[in-house]
Amino acid sequence: MAKASPIPLLGIDHVVIRVRDLEPMLAFYTDVLGCEVAKHNAPLDLWHLRAGSALIDLVPVNGVLGRSGGASGDKEPPAASGRHVDHVAFKVQPFDAAALLSHLQGHGIDAKASLQSRFGTEGDGPSIQFRDPEGNGIELKGY
Repeated sequence: MAKASPIPLLGIDHVVIRVRDLEPMLAFYTDVLGCEVAKHNAPLDLWHLRAGSALIDLVPVNGVLGRSGGASGDKEPPAASGRHVDHVAFKVQPFDAAALLSHLQGHGIDAKASLQSRFGTEGDGPSIQFRDPEGNGIELKGY
């Protein structure tokens, strides 16, 4: 058993994703997943999207912040086989797999319901996994 940490973590505050093409990514996260634009920091070309109690920040790779990171510290986006994020899991409650899959498929997204239970912050439960327009993994996690 791990020792108690002096850092009282409450959950994920935000995830930052470097993007090659901002418009399809904004459309995906707002239109498909239902995130809302909380703020746009124009000088940094940083888009804050509200995802429940957390934020997803999108930064174009050719913007002020986006130029500062990449493979081995370079200023390029990842290659087609590379990713900036493995996956982001969103808590979804209630979890209606059929309705969720229908919505995603209506947006042309190839989503698959997990046949196995997956572990998350609230314990084991069903999930649906798919990719955003730039290939980052997305998981809708039920309980």
